[in-house]
Amino acid sequence: MGHELIQPPPLRQGDRVAVLSPSWAAPGPHPEVHEQAMARVRDLLGLEPVEYPTTRRDSTPQERAADITAALRDDSIRAVLATIGGEDQITVLRHLDPALPREQPKAFVGYSDNTNLLNWLWFHGLAAVHGGSTQVHLGRGPAVDAEHLESLRAALFGGDVVLTAPLRSRDTGLPWTDPRSLTEQAPSLPAEPWTWSGPARTVTGPTWGGNLEVLTWTLAAGRYVLPNEAYAGCVLLLETSEERPPPGEVYRMMRNLGERGVLEVVPAVLWGRPPAGDLDVHPGEGETRALRAANREAVLRAVGEYHPDMVVVLDVDFGHTMPQWVLPYGGSVTVDAVAHELTAHFGSSAGSSGHPPQPPARGRVDPTAGPGAFRPGRPPGPSA
Repeated sequence: MGHELIQPPPLRQGDRVAVLSPSWAAPGPHPEVHEQAMARVRDLLGLEPVEYPTTRRDSTPQERAADITAALRDDSIRAVLATIGGEDQITVLRHLDPALPREQPKAFVGYSDNTNLLNWLWFHGLAAVHGGSTQVHLGRGPAVDAEHLESLRAALFGGDVVLTAPLRSRDTGLPWTDPRSLTEQAPSLPAEPWTWSGPARTVTGPTWGGNLEVLTWTLAAGRYVLPNEAYAGCVLLLETSEERPPPGEVYRMMRNLGERGVLEVVPAVLWGRPPAGDLDVHPGEGETRALRAANREAVLRAVGEYHPDMVVVLDVDFGHTMPQWVLPYGGSVTVDAVAHELTAHFGSSAGSSGHPPQPPARGRVDPTAGPGAFRPGRPPGPSA
């Protein structure tokens, strides 16, 4: 059956983009990181960031919904970038007009708690972009990770990106309260290769999913969820937050998707590399490998029970670890289990006045690229 989705038009150099805080307003207590992010939006993306009343201050769900509405209805705004996630964005959705997504289609870029908005837009017929938050991926460290910048450019301006596994990975970065967070890179650990499971075939389809904890909240609330047939043929994106749900809970959340019938209708799953630590917890390489192996077993256990003939790729770097690849949300991804290759399709560019076309990224890594960050001192829940 499927679900009809409008693809947002590509941006051009000089376009204005809204910078919103639909969950936590991290730029308020950490303005230095935010200002560096805004400079990089201008310098690296060629876009003009526009802030709104709640970008830098804590606010009510109604106030945040008002800013989202204003940005989506402003014909001078060409895309919306989330500063970070949080844990209460689900309370914002009831204050949004369902006609908004189709009035002036534009890209929304976010992940983690922003899965709420991504799914709300998808439900109402507008594709978006999974991944990236200005405070996490653009504002911190000496440079933006090459993988993130390449795929973010493609997401905004058009193009295909071939994803590859990085050699090293980070769970977090230096605390934003530390001045070094603007100029130094956090420690990293060796990154295991992606794990491929299932039949050797190629699947191309629109994506849906996001943060597994947030999807579980969404299903519990029973809002903005379509019949299973709408998700048929989708490539299911699933990743977990820095709250690090244990493997047993990962299995139970996956089992919920199986009992609902979602796993049965999707031909492929991409499982995001889960973080093993946070700002206060720094596991070693052995503990990190063991935790991720247990998570892989939990995912494959659920897949084996509900759809054993599914293509699965595990520990893909599109979630709460860094570097992070940006992916379409409602746009297409190709999962080639024959060549073991993933390709994100972001559509064509706006032309010569848009971002210059570039060859697909193939894991080029800038050794000076800076880390992302997570929100210190916030309540539990998906954050970035």
